[in-house]
Amino acid sequence: MHVVATAGHVDHGKSTLVRALTGMEPDRLDEERRRGLTIELGYAWTGLPSGERLAFVDVPGHERFLGTMLAGVGPVPAVMFVVAADEGWMPQSEEHLVALEALGLRHCLLVVTRSDLADPTPALDESRTRLNAALGPRLDAAPVEPVGGVGAVVVSGRTGEGLPELRRALDRLVGGLPRPDPGAEVRLWIDRAFSVTGSGTVVTGTLPAGTVSVGDELLLAGEPVRVRGLESLKEARDTVPGVARVAVNLRGHHLPDRGQALVTPGGWTYTDLVDVRVAPVGGQRQEAAGLPRRLTVHVGSAAVTAEVRPLGGRVVRLRLARPVPLHLGDVLLLRDPGRDRSEVRVLAGASVLDVRPPSLRRRGAPRERAALLEAALPKPAEPDGGSGFGVAFALRTHRLLRAGDLRAMGVVPEAPGTVGEWYVDPEHWAELGGRLVAAVGRYGEGHPLEPAMPVEAARHALGLPDRRLVVALVRPPLTLVAGRIAAGRAGLPAPVARAVAGVRRELAERPFQAPEAKRLAELGLGTRELAAAVRAGSLLRVTDGIVLLPGADARAAELLSRLPQPFTVSQAGRALDTTRRVAVPLLEHLDRAGLTERLDDVHRRCT
Repeated sequence: MHVVATAGHVDHGKSTLVRALTGMEPDRLDEERRRGLTIELGYAWTGLPSGERLAFVDVPGHERFLGTMLAGVGPVPAVMFVVAADEGWMPQSEEHLVALEALGLRHCLLVVTRSDLADPTPALDESRTRLNAALGPRLDAAPVEPVGGVGAVVVSGRTGEGLPELRRALDRLVGGLPRPDPGAEVRLWIDRAFSVTGSGTVVTGTLPAGTVSVGDELLLAGEPVRVRGLESLKEARDTVPGVARVAVNLRGHHLPDRGQALVTPGGWTYTDLVDVRVAPVGGQRQEAAGLPRRLTVHVGSAAVTAEVRPLGGRVVRLRLARPVPLHLGDVLLLRDPGRDRSEVRVLAGASVLDVRPPSLRRRGAPRERAALLEAALPKPAEPDGGSGFGVAFALRTHRLLRAGDLRAMGVVPEAPGTVGEWYVDPEHWAELGGRLVAAVGRYGEGHPLEPAMPVEAARHALGLPDRRLVVALVRPPLTLVAGRIAAGRAGLPAPVARAVAGVRRELAERPFQAPEAKRLAELGLGTRELAAAVRAGSLLRVTDGIVLLPGADARAAELLSRLPQPFTVSQAGRALDTTRRVAVPLLEHLDRAGLTERLDDVHRRCT
């Protein structure tokens, strides 16, 4: 299936044309039929000569209903632009064209109607010129003849003249549309919602990509909902891939508003704060500073009030009245609803540069932010140069992101993460490596009695969210030992190392004759130095004031195992050639380590 929206001035025959092509009545309301004026969105469909099915979203042309027109056109990939031969180019023709330019439309077919009432040539020439001027640089049209530019057909909805040619032109138009990805994240903008007795809530919209199936769990306004049933073009379906017109029956949900969206969980970022780059339209040179402080943002079928904060150049920050699901690169239309209706109210288009922008409190931060975003935009020769917004762009602006964050931003990484689920900008990763070396050096200067910098301290120093990132940054000249990072091999400061060497010499022949506190102080081992030696594994702390060499506990257990079991403290002291001052706490240490077991107040045995 393909979906095309209409566009053009009021009373130029859009609905008449849809009616003639489909045999269906797009005007659903009694008031529309009574007044002969389209007020709401209308829907109809037909078959094309190729066998493809084509659905129309018929939009109002009156200036009062521009918001409704945008709700119909927003999610649709192509437009049939209608101009009447007897009236030619009119004000709403211009406003609709500016809206299509702002939305970045790439596929358009010009249809000049009422050819039975006037010579269509003047209207055809002027309209083709205007559409080519506005959309030409990026237009993929469906020419009736191989001349390039905007494809055009002359018809009469009343007599039927030109309708066969129009059907063939529509076939060529939709045949040139890009094929949507059925595996893409779903975002179904709701353009109509109603209740059906016995079924409950039903919403309709244009599904541009992805696939919706019965039983799927989606999000609506951030809350989970279940798909109870599906229809497409009045036919019940189990699964509907985009592009398609679809009606979704939701299980147990209140009636939502137009402009809300059904989305894949985790596939979109719900945000009310975005940084965007403004794109002038309609021949204007709209700078961000010239935008009004408040305007209406249109995306999909949504119309959301927003406050504008210029950051610099064409970059602005928009604070939306409510969160909407967005991706990087989404195109927004900026409209001034307060303007005089004689003026074109579409101010500009805007591309979403960031859906998770940082706060800007420091003086000068807004201009720096604008410069960063402009500089991060990919060049045409870079991998992201075609689409504009990929992993490289997201990492340039955020530095490091989880895989889930990237998915919610609309960019899917093709390569594995830098560290697990984390992706890091290459330049930032190199900078972090240099900062870690400097941080380890500073830590060593400030903590001379510690063997190295703890990984957690390094994480805080670098402002990183995950210890794994710190560990991955450790490379020569840094080393990682026992949860600490050292410059070179971790070791004790020279004075402490000399003092520990003195202890080793004194314990060489009698390894269980622990030096007393006075002797330790004479050797240069005060409280802090002892703690550093123990942390480094150079000494074994048995209890406060009792230190031995590393491995002394295992050696003691091996000697005690040679005694008749069980044994007493006195027997243990003689076997270890030490005093009761050392033997008692050493045996308690062995008990805690599970090397010995206390049987009563007097006896122990080796385990």
